[in-house]
Amino acid sequence: METARRRVFDELAVVGKAFASAKRLELIELLTRGERTVESLATEVGVGTSTASAHLQVLKLSSLVRTRKEGTKVYYRLAGDEVAELFSGLRLVARQYSAEVDQALAAYLQVGAHGDVDEITREELMRLMSDGSVDVLDVRPHEEFEAGHIPGARSIPFGEIDEALADLPADRDVVAYCRGAYCVLASDAVRLLHSEGVRARRLRDGILEWRVAGLPVEGGST
Repeated sequence: METARRRVFDELAVVGKAFASAKRLELIELLTRGERTVESLATEVGVGTSTASAHLQVLKLSSLVRTRKEGTKVYYRLAGDEVAELFSGLRLVARQYSAEVDQALAAYLQVGAHGDVDEITREELMRLMSDGSVDVLDVRPHEEFEAGHIPGARSIPFGEIDEALADLPADRDVVAYCRGAYCVLASDAVRLLHSEGVRARRLRDGILEWRVAGLPVEGGST
């Protein structure tokens, strides 16, 4: 019985080890957005294809990702929504209980005492949405918006904000969000909106955490 119990923890440690790499965490974060090829993942995280493949094999051996082949291309995807939930939970715990993680993230996003971007929680946003007193902007690419977004949000990718400024009401608050708590697009969008005189804040997290929390999502298969 003791041997069987020890094996359970040994197998759990295999999954834990898969998360014990900054590059593998980056790869998991990218895969929360959808299926990707090895080549595109390698380019995004700034490593060679062989290095990315080695990291992905660790994730595959831990049953955290799955693959399919199309011609000569190999596509990777998360094994299930639970993997995204586990990743989101790791980030939440790290930000809440590790001062180092929270400070590093705040400096990266330029929020709070580290910069000029104000944040809003999911609960605050839901209250403002129920009052109809806020415009919600999804600043991810259009295809990611179509795959699933906060109900009532407008799709204005970061690169198109300049063109959309004339359509934003001057007398309403704006909340921008992107992929997740570690996504810098929303911070950059808020900074740009501020420079044009628009009252704006960023959602403290993003669509990943919104989904994991079980909140309603429009579009996609949910």
